[in-house]
Amino acid sequence: MASIRENLESVRERIAAAAHRAGRGPEEIRLVAVSKTQSPERMAEAIEAGAGILGENRVQEARDKREAMGPVVADRAQWHLIGTLQRNKARTVPGLFNVVETLDSLPLAKELARRMRAFGEIPLGVFLQVNTGEESQKGGVAPAEVLGLLERVSRLEALRVDGFMCIPPLGRGPEESRPHFQLLRHLREEAQLRGFSAVQELSMGMSADFEIAIEEGATLVRIGTAIFGPRPGR
Repeated sequence: MASIRENLESVRERIAAAAHRAGRGPEEIRLVAVSKTQSPERMAEAIEAGAGILGENRVQEARDKREAMGPVVADRAQWHLIGTLQRNKARTVPGLFNVVETLDSLPLAKELARRMRAFGEIPLGVFLQVNTGEESQKGGVAPAEVLGLLERVSRLEALRVDGFMCIPPLGRGPEESRPHFQLLRHLREEAQLRGFSAVQELSMGMSADFEIAIEEGATLVRIGTAIFGPRPGR
């Protein structure tokens, strides 16, 4: 079985190849190592191997891991929340996450902003999660409502909207994700045309389809299995 370091190197090579096919530089794409359910020891191994961003799904799990790893190790990486954030959990974000990628409502944005102001570290970087497949069981704002939410969230000085994020519907192959990645890119272009030039990031693509995402403009790809192997318990 390949080590985490070897897997990271392999993923980076695939990122570079996909970027080259799209006429992009590999430095344009950042890797989020999705570490949900992984042990603090394996996460520390990933950081030591050069993983600069960790993606966590659950607030409490991330807190426990940070405490187990200690600040000397944990603070060597950025921590992104990539799972659903309930409004009553917003109080736990300050000091725990550097970026929240799953903001999808104004009430949540206002609560996050309030908590960040009280904590004293502002602005917090956020991505608006877009439900590109308009799936009822999935979080995210509908594509038609994204720009309206962007306008409102951008008025909150404690938050900084850096980009958009999506999780396409589960398909039969990577190509089925392409229209969703294209939609997210088009939404970013529309946001920039409306004057939101700071909206630069596109967080899209996972282990099965990140190469397609890069071809469609991803600036962050969220990869777990290809780095850590199958999640524990699977």
